[in-house]
Amino acid sequence: MTEAAATQTDWVAGTWKIDPSHSSVAFTVRHLISKVRGQFETFEGTVTTGDSIEDTRAEATIDLNSVNTRDENRDNHLRSADFFDVENHGGMTFTTTSFDGEKAVGDLTIKGITKPIELDVEFTGIGGDPWGGTRIGFEASGEIVRQDFNVNFNGVVDGSKVLVGDKITIVLTIEAVLDQA
Repeated sequence: MTEAAATQTDWVAGTWKIDPSHSSVAFTVRHLISKVRGQFETFEGTVTTGDSIEDTRAEATIDLNSVNTRDENRDNHLRSADFFDVENHGGMTFTTTSFDGEKAVGDLTIKGITKPIELDVEFTGIGGDPWGGTRIGFEASGEIVRQDFNVNFNGVVDGSKVLVGDKITIVLTIEAVLDQA
């Protein structure tokens, strides 16, 4: 169990709504000889906690149309049928199937294809906010192979370098607010 989880004395069971203004869904992929970083600007989801951290589950929906790599032409190409095909598959979803306090296993769906993935998770704490609410935080990271989700576009440059790498690193920073209803 992580240090934050091991020393947490204010654990709260409940349903938490992801706060997108204090969270991020980011990725990194190799491009030729460097790496390109990007994020998705629009997403929503919930975290459900039980009696212990191991009872935590999450589900999220990410708008693939909201991809942002700081290059409009590249972002438009990512939205095209070569990559995300947002016209036919506008969203990506993730739902946990198990969590042991440090590893989350879940189903990721991109372009209608669902595959299990594993994320390394760090619980970053629970605490009050200035508006009278209660917040919970997690950071998670993992890696997927984009071809597993039929994201196959590529090209060869100089006879041996591929334009886009196969592996995508996912980095999530999640802050969620306890539903007081």
